[in-house]
Amino acid sequence: MPADDAKKAKRISRWSRTGVWLVRLLGWTWRFRVTHDDAVRAARSSKTPIVFSLWHGQMLPLLYTHRNEGVTVLISEHADGEIIARIAAQLGYNTVRGSTSRGAARALLGLARVLEGGGELAITPDGPRGPAKSMAPGVAIVARRAGVPVVAAAATASKAWHLKTWDKFMIPRPFAKIHVAYSDAIAVSAADDETDERLRAAMETAERRADG
Repeated sequence: MPADDAKKAKRISRWSRTGVWLVRLLGWTWRFRVTHDDAVRAARSSKTPIVFSLWHGQMLPLLYTHRNEGVTVLISEHADGEIIARIAAQLGYNTVRGSTSRGAARALLGLARVLEGGGELAITPDGPRGPAKSMAPGVAIVARRAGVPVVAAAATASKAWHLKTWDKFMIPRPFAKIHVAYSDAIAVSAADDETDERLRAAMETAERRADG
């Protein structure tokens, strides 16, 4: 392995270990309130696969909320994506690497297979590079191909740090009160000409509920 690659691998490994430790430490202090999760509970009760749709900037508290549930997350192949993938794996997630916003057929195929096997997915439609809260077509494509519903998820925190990144990535502060909320389940079909509008409306509903 070239020296530069070895240094990069060590840096990623170090940041991943540190990240897992910090997330677990912070998460232990957070106080959660989960509301409007009827669609999630109903899908799981009937063993219906679902696609969670969430904004990239709210990823951290939502990852912690659904830890150790075996959800599969789509994570970019960038270096920062590798760190997130390792942290997610330590929190009990499965991962598929790639991006649905850049025509990555391999990633879309892997995601569809997860759903067809009865699993659940989490996708950030504005990831991995934004613009923030933009709707790339990946969520609709995957849900339509597998014939499963989409449930939007959102999180707010009573106090948080926001990184100076394109998505203003939210890190809830110690002992923050976190409100997690969901939309109703959204069915996606090939004949639906208003899919994007309905999915955006679902995201807005989840955010409005989380703000309440």
